[in-house]
Amino acid sequence: MSGQAFAVAALPGADRRPVWLHLAVLVLLFGLQFVLPAYDHGNVTRIMILASYAMGFNLLLGYTGLMSLGHAMFFAAGLYGAGLPVYYLGFDPFSAFAAGVAAGGFLSFGVGLIALRTSGVSFMIVTLMFAQACFLLTLYFNGITQGDQGLVLDLSAWSWDVGSEDGPLSLISPPIRYNLALLLFALCLLVSLLLVRSRIGRVLVAIRENEARVSMLGYHSFRYKLGSLMLSGTMSAAAGATYALLFSYVGSTFAGIQYSILPLLWVLLGGQGTILGPLLGTALMFYLVDVSSEYSSSYMLIVGVALVLLVLWFPKGILGTVRQKWLPWLP
Repeated sequence: MSGQAFAVAALPGADRRPVWLHLAVLVLLFGLQFVLPAYDHGNVTRIMILASYAMGFNLLLGYTGLMSLGHAMFFAAGLYGAGLPVYYLGFDPFSAFAAGVAAGGFLSFGVGLIALRTSGVSFMIVTLMFAQACFLLTLYFNGITQGDQGLVLDLSAWSWDVGSEDGPLSLISPPIRYNLALLLFALCLLVSLLLVRSRIGRVLVAIRENEARVSMLGYHSFRYKLGSLMLSGTMSAAAGATYALLFSYVGSTFAGIQYSILPLLWVLLGGQGTILGPLLGTALMFYLVDVSSEYSSSYMLIVGVALVLLVLWFPKGILGTVRQKWLPWLP
């Protein structure tokens, strides 16, 4: 891809349809809180936070072509970075959130400096080893983190008087939870959309397609990949910090290998390299597990069969296949 091609691909305002589509999704999510029953209201709150985590993962995998098998360490960095200061030092939620995001940013920078000197399978293994080391650290310092048992945060003192008949709304009240999760999701979505429509985003896509050619054109691919990994890790940490503060819990389970595999499944199911794919994949997977577990204790077998069928019909993920066949303008 030549420099001229980059410029043409990044022309701002050439097509407003993606912008209107994503704004419509945000408006829809805002309106859903007024009609959803209490159970689904809580589920959508959780889905928006996890989808933010998946969007961070998607920036690295879908747009830069780097598959990390250790992204749970960034989510956990945000989780512990926000939760521990609240539990031991009495940080307010805003300071704790900033601490969680900073922890994820610093960790992704350090990991990136080492892991990005490898590629392909080696990169996957290195990130997996870093994540396992972080997971073991949460168990090793059991006296501080409480390991699997985890820590329950007391955030009931933080409340806002918004004129509700039920009195001030606390941080853990459902409406506050929902709108804070929506705010995080909207920020992640808009950052992702702006990035992939910018010249930097086009360079990342070019690195995914042919890194050697990008280097020949004079771009410093290592710096772009490091920037992508840092943004991805920071976004994942922001999701982890929000999860800790809104659900008042910090535990080593979130640093385990399962939470590194889940965003991969969500992104592949929704559509790798699409902005809305992580949201769709996370929601589908969440409700697939939730509904099937009501009918059978072997619900993972049902989920597995459903996923295989979806992959057969939508080999590029749902939105990836939709983009390939019908909506080529979908970012």
